Amino acid sequence: MITVNGDKFPWHDGMTVAQLLAEKNYKFRLISVWVNDCAVEKRLFDRELIPDGANVQVIHNISGG
Repeated sequence: MITVNGDKFPWHDGMTVAQLLAEKNYKFRLISVWVNDCAVEKRLFDRELIPDGANVQVIHNISGG
């Protein structure tokens, strides 16, 4: 089990940031992700593994002026 934005979410072995975003249906173009308080670069979402018990924060960035 992991925590995503304060809510419990099922974890599976080999789960990547990209898989989590797909499972949560997060398709925002501007998105930031932290796993256990460490920022994950967008280019690494396909490779960054999420460990069991992790605390994940997903933020939808909004641009404007």
